[in-house]
Amino acid sequence: MQETLFPGYTIGDDAYTNIPAVCAPFGKKAAVIGGKHALAAAEEKIRKAVEGSDIEITGTFWYGGESSVENIQMLIPKVKDADMIFAVGGGKAIDTCKVLSHMTHRPFFTFPTIASTCASCTSLGILYHPDGSLREYSFSKIPPNHIFIDPQIIADAPVKYLWAGMGDTMAKHFECTTSSRGDVPAHSDAMGIALSTMCAEPILRWGHQAMEDCKAHRVTNELTEVILGIIVSTGLVSNFVQVDYTTGMAHAIYNGFTILPSTEEHHHLHGEVVSYGILAMLTVDKQYEERDKVMRFNRSIGLPTKLADIHATPQDLTAVAEKALKGIDVRKWPYPVTVEMLVEGMKELEEYSQSFAG
Repeated sequence: MQETLFPGYTIGDDAYTNIPAVCAPFGKKAAVIGGKHALAAAEEKIRKAVEGSDIEITGTFWYGGESSVENIQMLIPKVKDADMIFAVGGGKAIDTCKVLSHMTHRPFFTFPTIASTCASCTSLGILYHPDGSLREYSFSKIPPNHIFIDPQIIADAPVKYLWAGMGDTMAKHFECTTSSRGDVPAHSDAMGIALSTMCAEPILRWGHQAMEDCKAHRVTNELTEVILGIIVSTGLVSNFVQVDYTTGMAHAIYNGFTILPSTEEHHHLHGEVVSYGILAMLTVDKQYEERDKVMRFNRSIGLPTKLADIHATPQDLTAVAEKALKGIDVRKWPYPVTVEMLVEGMKELEEYSQSFAG
């Protein structure tokens, strides 16, 4: 038996008013967990939305600052009286709540306050060590029950999160179409692969304007389309396809860079580094025409195109590549991937980026 679950979503400036109708069938008590800035932006709206309803907030809790096993263990006693969990914030806060929900067998609902990843739509959770380095993927087939998206909260958030989110989103298209090359995918995988076009084309078309709108704290059609691309389209692809298609070389390269103190110390965002990984992946795979499209786009909005942009050097590449291949990201790829292949690809990209006129 195959059971595939997908979250519903509500988007709009009054999205939170839908909380009682959507959540009431799952219980009466909800614990609200998120990042500090996210809670400051959304908690009051959430509480106002449930006033006079059957939904009671049992407490509001900071998620701990890292998507880690340690923080999940810290949160378990805080949700003992809750029927459900409201996950508020960006990728790491939501992944913390997601794995907590899976571990404690509670339904969860997500409230993305930034458009930086598809975490608020997916069943997959990513866990890190307390120092920020990758620990493991947490696999489940249970996504959130519903996503509540207030685009004004996202428009009022720092634009850097939307900026990085666009990089992470584009990766879904390039990774799953490459990792599935030569296969005859089953229905669910084929649906996800076909849908992945919606993870790249809207970003390349509307991304620059969406950034300008976000800078101006203005909700527009372009910004809304990009928000939906980052959160919903990419999340649905992740839920449709098998794990070996939902990640790939761009994310492997990102994971490699998590070991560099220089990259971590400068707080480079997940999607920011992934966007560099896309360029490296397309270089390794010799998809030069696609690489040039992404290169032009990255340059137009300031996403990284060379090592210096993420505070790395050519001397770091062997260690980065070795870490990249320790995970499962290129376990399923059209050809064997080696450390030497990744190093040479990044060196080729470095040389090309220096001369690219766009």
